Amino acid sequence: MTRLKLISTSDVHGYLYPTNYSSPADRRPYGWLRAATLIRQLQQADPDAVTLTLDLGDWIQGSSFASYLATQAPQQAPIYAKLLNALHYDASILGNHDFNYGLPYLRASQAGRDFPVLAANIAGAHDQDISDAPYQIFEQKGLKVAVLGLTTTYVPVWEVPSHIPGLNFQSAVATAQRWVSKLHDLADVVVVAYHGGFEADLKTGTPTERDTGEDEGFRLLTQVPGIDALLTGHQHRQIAGVYHGVPTTQPGDKAVAVGEITLEVVDHHVVSSSATLHSTAAAVPDPLMSAQTIALEHHVQDWLDQPIGKLTGASMAVTDHLAARLHGHPYLEFINRVEMMAGHADIAATALFNDDVLGLQATVTRRQLLNSYPYPNTLVVERITGQDLRAALERCASFFTVQPDGRVEVTPSFIHPKTQLYNYDVYDGIDYTFDLRQPVGHRLVRLRYHGDPVRADQELTIVMNQYRGHGGGQYPMFQANKIIREVNSDMAALVQNYFHDHPVVTGITPKNLTVHA
Repeated sequence: MTRLKLISTSDVHGYLYPTNYSSPADRRPYGWLRAATLIRQLQQADPDAVTLTLDLGDWIQGSSFASYLATQAPQQAPIYAKLLNALHYDASILGNHDFNYGLPYLRASQAGRDFPVLAANIAGAHDQDISDAPYQIFEQKGLKVAVLGLTTTYVPVWEVPSHIPGLNFQSAVATAQRWVSKLHDLADVVVVAYHGGFEADLKTGTPTERDTGEDEGFRLLTQVPGIDALLTGHQHRQIAGVYHGVPTTQPGDKAVAVGEITLEVVDHHVVSSSATLHSTAAAVPDPLMSAQTIALEHHVQDWLDQPIGKLTGASMAVTDHLAARLHGHPYLEFINRVEMMAGHADIAATALFNDDVLGLQATVTRRQLLNSYPYPNTLVVERITGQDLRAALERCASFFTVQPDGRVEVTPSFIHPKTQLYNYDVYDGIDYTFDLRQPVGHRLVRLRYHGDPVRADQELTIVMNQYRGHGGGQYPMFQANKIIREVNSDMAALVQNYFHDHPVVTGITPKNLTVHA
């Protein structure tokens, strides 16, 4: 009998250090440096086992550390590959956010790696020198293990086209169906490493999201015979178990956990399996890895505390996130103001991405901005109809649910199985009212533009981030074929440019959104 151990991380998003960067002293129970300590222990725990360590993507974007490297010190990008090399990762997969800074930066982040990048369902990835092969076969102690790499097919829906030139993303399920049986002819064990999640309940198969192809994990489990282990990511969920006979993990985000699957193989066949997650909360950050990155971390902290502007008027600090979404907020009004100026549009929409958003203080620093707007989103301007706008606002109104005692809460589908607070937008340029006492789909009871009711056939221009502009978040009324212009600077840069032109910005309390409950 041979034991195979599969150790995995996913969706680290540049959170090497255990901090969310809200302050220099902030400390959190996550971070890849904590995970590194745990991974070393897992790698050494069973010397008789065959052990493979894999990263499932979304590695180079997300944290303030990642933003600093991409925008201020791109020559330091090879640190990512250097860290994975030092911890003896065996392979990695591309995540959707790994494309956010374009292919040259992605290549730079891979420079010097001594592990393969696997991309079976991205045509052209090898030609662009961002991947090595569809799969890799590892042979240790007489055991042959094939690892097939897959990435969510939905990348082109969100990503700026110039960031993915020459790439074509194909169905993960269709790709796996072509490869898995072939790989069983070449190896004893076939592992699928997928930067994607699950579109249905893992036990019952009940759909948990609209079937767009973004997440195909349940179909991988049930429609692709021969998968011996499935490693997943993308949804930031914490999953470990054996589902439909296949051991499966998903280790959350920011390295909150490390996934481990154990297979026992007899006569070239898997005879038993288990899956677990190991929390990194109690782990001490790895001292060797910390030594390689601490100088960069000091530069990041100094960079974050540089002031970029000043505020007067209504406070842009966010203290009650639900209230901000229900009634609008000066911070959201300001972001929409920047969008409208940059996009020269009639209407703007933006989201309060998560409940860690703190907004802006009287003296605005880069730290505050990147905490509140962490994504390198660029903007698109679309020409839409009044009917499109109504449909989008009804989707927004479905974000809320009213409890019997009158309390307004977030609708569970925006929280489970994956938290999606970023899929509710607050609008400026229009006046609108939601009546949450009405059925979903009939909650928009007032919609005016410049004081007049919006007609169904009325043409309007709206500016939003490219994720929403391509229909992301179940907004099919927004589509690429409606885009009339693009703003190719990311939002953090646009806000900094706005402060450069307006050193003192006045906060405005919006009054254009009314909610009845």
